[in-house]
This record gives sequence, C-alpha cells and structure tokens, in this order.
Amino acid sequence: MPAHGDAPRLHRITGLLMPLPRRRRREEFEAERFYEYPQHLREAIEHAPTGAGVYTFHGRAGDLPLYIGKSVNIRARLLSHLRTPDEARMLRQTERISHIRTAGEIGALLLEAQMIKAQQPLFNQKLRRNKQLCSLQMTGGVPEVVYSKDLDFASAPELYGLFASRHAALEALRSIADQHKLCYAPLGLEKLPPGKACFRAAIRQCAGVCRGDETPQAHRERLFTSLLALSVACWPFTGAVGLVERDAHLTQIHVVNHWCYLGSVATREQARQLSTVAAGFDADGYKILCRPVLSQSVEIMPL
Repeated sequence: MPAHGDAPRLHRITGLLMPLPRRRRREEFEAERFYEYPQHLREAIEHAPTGAGVYTFHGRAGDLPLYIGKSVNIRARLLSHLRTPDEARMLRQTERISHIRTAGEIGALLLEAQMIKAQQPLFNQKLRRNKQLCSLQMTGGVPEVVYSKDLDFASAPELYGLFASRHAALEALRSIADQHKLCYAPLGLEKLPPGKACFRAAIRQCAGVCRGDETPQAHRERLFTSLLALSVACWPFTGAVGLVERDAHLTQIHVVNHWCYLGSVATREQARQLSTVAAGFDADGYKILCRPVLSQSVEIMPL
C-alpha cells in the first residue's frame, strides 16, 4: 500500500473511485525541456543569412507553414528559437526552414504581415486578417463606431483608434471616459432621462456635465483632447508611392497605397505597374508605416 504522500489521486465516476490520469502538461514540459533539435534544423540555420528578412518553419504534413517571423538578422533570430524550450513542440514538427531576404526592417515587417494573412500559419497568433476592423468617428460631437467595410479608413476624417470589434471600440471609449471623468451619457454609452444626473457623477467619477457642473462645450473639448492620441492619419499622398530601402547587397522599392502594401520590386518601372493595383486600408500596413512615412524617415519615391 502506498505511503500517505504517495497515494494515487482519485476521482469519483458513477460511485466508483478511479485513478486520475497523469497531467499531460507535465509530460509535454519534460519533453520540451530535454528535446534535442534535429541536425537538419541546425544546418539550415548555419546557412541562413545575417541580413534582414522573413523566415518560415515548414511542417512535415504537406510542407505547410507552421510559423512565419521576421528579423533584421535572420540567422541570429533562428538561433534564438533553438534556445527557447517553449518552442520545442513547433520545432519537433518542422521539416525545413526557408527565408526571403529584404533590404531592411520595413520590408521585413510588411512581407511578414502579408504572408501571415495569406498563409495563416499554425503558431502565429497575431497579424491575422480582421474583417471587422472598427474605429471611432466623431459625428455631431458624439463618437460612433464605424467599420472599414463601410468607410475608407485611409481618407475618412476624424477617426480615432483601430479596433478588432465594436466591443473593443466601446471598451476603449469607456476607458477614456473613466480616465478623464467624462460622462457616459453624451458619449452614447448610457441613456439618462432628461435632467437626471448619472450615478458616476455622484461618486465623483464624472465631472458632472449631466448635472450642470461643467458646460457641454468643456466636456466636448476634453473628449477631443483625450482622443487625439488615438487619431488615425489620412493617407498623405494622392496615390501610390514607393518606399526605398537599401543594404549592402539589395535595394527594394516597397509600393504602398492608402497604407496598403502592394509588394516590393527592384525598379521604378516595376513599381509603377504595381501602383495600378486597387488597394484598400490595411491596419497592419498602417501600424508599420505611419511613423516612418509621416516623419519621412524613409526615402519616398513618387510614382
């Protein structure tokens, strides 16, 4: 009979005592801890370039992509995967590693986002295509949730924030209201009978526009100021442009229109052909490109 500390863990099924199964997570942890990576992965990494680009771990089943990543130094980034025990499960399934060189970090970021949305790798959790992209737009002084399927976010004025859902947009607005003591009622977050103050005013979480403690104009100005940090910039050009990146061995022109990445080419003539492709607003492209484009920290080629 086992000692008290070694007694098997039991659970009750239809009146019978049955031993609990071992926790699979512990077994997986031990396997990851002592997993030795196959030699073919080490050889692939040894031959990887030290420049910027995108890499893909391919699985055994149909050569499907397991994970797509990017780095300014592909070889160094791949080596870091081998040093991460939590990634052993992915590496056990990897048959080969491929890579695509880019001329710089911007190109790597743009290509990574494009490839992840197109190929949907198993182990990538972010940068998935989002068909319900939302924003907040001021309409008559009131923020309303609008959708990219109904509105061109690249040119629409007074947009604030990019959100994955209506719920996320309203939660962000509620958070802003809490932080700046704005009243939920004028923001459309709460309905109040005329002349009635909100509960948050009574506990000093609202500055009291609902009971006359501040003017509606002061409330609107505070709302506008608090939203400025979320402002979505309009595309600053009339059409497509090329963003030029160079390293010692490669020059690329990244063609972008309305914050949407259309592809990378080597010459202006090729870029002009790409610029005729119809493009819509892309949230990933916007997040990658907004700062370098507006700050003009990247060379911009008119097309």
